[in-house]
Amino acid sequence: MIELRTVNVTRYIAPLREGGSLPALAEADDDFKYVLKFKGSGQGEKSLIAELIGGEIARILGLKVPELVFANLDEAFGQTEPDEEIQDLLQGSKGMNLALHFLSGAITFDPVVTVVTPELASQIVWLDAFITNVDRTFRNTNMLMWHRELWLIDHGACLYFHHSWTDWETHAKSPFPLVKNHVLLSKATLLAETDAVFKQLLTEEKIRAIVALIPDEWLQWRDTEETPAMLREVYGRYLTTRLKHSDIFTKKAQDEREALV
Repeated sequence: MIELRTVNVTRYIAPLREGGSLPALAEADDDFKYVLKFKGSGQGEKSLIAELIGGEIARILGLKVPELVFANLDEAFGQTEPDEEIQDLLQGSKGMNLALHFLSGAITFDPVVTVVTPELASQIVWLDAFITNVDRTFRNTNMLMWHRELWLIDHGACLYFHHSWTDWETHAKSPFPLVKNHVLLSKATLLAETDAVFKQLLTEEKIRAIVALIPDEWLQWRDTEETPAMLREVYGRYLTTRLKHSDIFTKKAQDEREALV
C-alpha cells in the first residue's frame, strides 16, 4: 500500500520564483522545510496531480525523489502576507496542497560537470517518455545533486493529456516526440533493457495505488460532469494502457537518440 503523510503548513518562508507555479519554501508542523506547490496557482490542481503521479512512479522505479506530502493550509494562513500576489495565492489554496521535502544544500544538476551512467540516463529518459514529461531539458534539468546522488524534482508539467482530456486512449498509445529535447538522451544507450525491467516493476496494481492517492478536492473540475472516481479511473486506464504499449515511446526515444549521435 502506498501512503503519503499529511502535514500542516505553519510558516511561509519565501517564494521560489523559478517555477511557473510560484512554489514556495515553507515550514510545517513536523519542523521540516518543504517546497510547497499550490492548488491555487495558475496551473491549478492538474499540476499537483501530475507532480504526485510522476513523483511516485519515479519512486517505484527506484529513482530518487524527495518525499512528497499532502500539505494543508488552514483558513487563517497567509493573511498577514504583505505581497498581494502571494496573499491571493495562499487564499486560493486553502485545504490540501502538495509539498516536496526540501533538500537543503542541494545544487542544480549540470550535465557538463556530472557524468551520468548509461543505465541511470536510460531509466530517467524512459520515465519521462512514459509520463510525457516535457520539463527535463538542458535549459531546465529539474534534477538536483544532493549528497553526491541525483534527485528528480518538478513533475508538474507531465501527463499533458489531461489538459485536453479528450481521446486519452490515442494519447496513451502515442510516442513522445519531445523526448528529443531531453538532457540525458545522448547517454541513454540502454532503453530497450530498461523497458523490459521497468515493465516488470511497474504493475497495474501499483499504478492504481498511486492514482488512488489523488484527493477528491483536486478532482472537482468545472469543465466536466465526471465524478472524482471516474476521473481517477481515466488516469489509471491511461497509465496502464501506456505501459502496455511502452514499445512505442521507447522506440521513439531510441530513434531520436540515434538522430543525435
